[in-house]
Amino acid sequence: MYDVIEEFLRSQINLMPIRYTYSKIKKMSKGFKDKLGEGGYGFVYKGKLESGSFVAIKMLGNSKANGQEFISEVATIGRIHHVNVVQLIGFCAEGPKCTLIYEFMPSGFLEKYIFSQEESIRIPLSIEKIFEISLGVARGIEYLHRECDIQILHFDIKPRNILLDKNFIPKVSDFGLAKLYPANDSIVSLTAAKGTLGYITPELFYKNIGGVSYKADVYSFGMLLLEMASRRKNVNAFADHSSQIYFLTWVYGQFSEGNDIEIEDATEEEKKIVKKMIIVALWCIQMKPSDRPSMNKVVEMLEGEVEFLQMPSKPFLSSSPARPTEDVGDNLNSTSSSFQSGESSQSTKL
Repeated sequence: MYDVIEEFLRSQINLMPIRYTYSKIKKMSKGFKDKLGEGGYGFVYKGKLESGSFVAIKMLGNSKANGQEFISEVATIGRIHHVNVVQLIGFCAEGPKCTLIYEFMPSGFLEKYIFSQEESIRIPLSIEKIFEISLGVARGIEYLHRECDIQILHFDIKPRNILLDKNFIPKVSDFGLAKLYPANDSIVSLTAAKGTLGYITPELFYKNIGGVSYKADVYSFGMLLLEMASRRKNVNAFADHSSQIYFLTWVYGQFSEGNDIEIEDATEEEKKIVKKMIIVALWCIQMKPSDRPSMNKVVEMLEGEVEFLQMPSKPFLSSSPARPTEDVGDNLNSTSSSFQSGESSQSTKL
């Protein structure tokens, strides 16, 4: 695996990140003293560059999957720079010591701001700020799809993979499942389903509705946008999808009938913002890929006025089909660790 990584790094001529030695990384992290988090990939530590800038140091484990994640991350964000995509500053590849160094995001994951049920933890964000974050995420994904010299498909858009800087500017992160494709490739080839249950596009399971393309990220963004607008999880990994189906059916019915959604203590302008986010989300989660807008169109709709938005057809009312009964590939992430609540919403309030 390490020979494959070295061969890959030698083949990359447009890399912007700096290659560091392991001893240098150990020094900048002060012996890996300050742990920021951990996941299936390994651990993340806080570090400091000689310039004084703080960084997040992601230590990858020894598995083959993590070697592939290293290559995916370096191959994708190692060659680009955008205000709404996390920056890969450097890396280390010394045998089993594979490390990725990113700009430090002091405000952490978007997830904790829209899902936390503990008032002591939750830092309330205004509806306007939530909307600004959603627009920034959309612009970041649009850049990956259209504005790079090559098309980058993320395949794992979700609240956990959106980081926020000190000014709450969002950055799309975690490119471990990302793939590079020629910009003119509309349909891509995959050997296994990729993503996280609850955000996976239906065509990864139902081949007859269309091929896999950049519209997979559009679908995932739509599910994310719904969660941001409602500040509730779309999927409860421990139960059936009745809560989610009820919520989407109810929201669609309210808007189709011309009704407004009651939001506690919200101004008329805030209600318009939430309505716009939900209508755009309903467009993004259409079952057929061909019925979903491009991310360029999504940005255009979010920037426009809600009065000019048309209601889409009734969407596919489950973020993933019935729970798969067979393994759908190593790239499928379980959401059981991050989905802790799944209360059934019977209220007409957000």
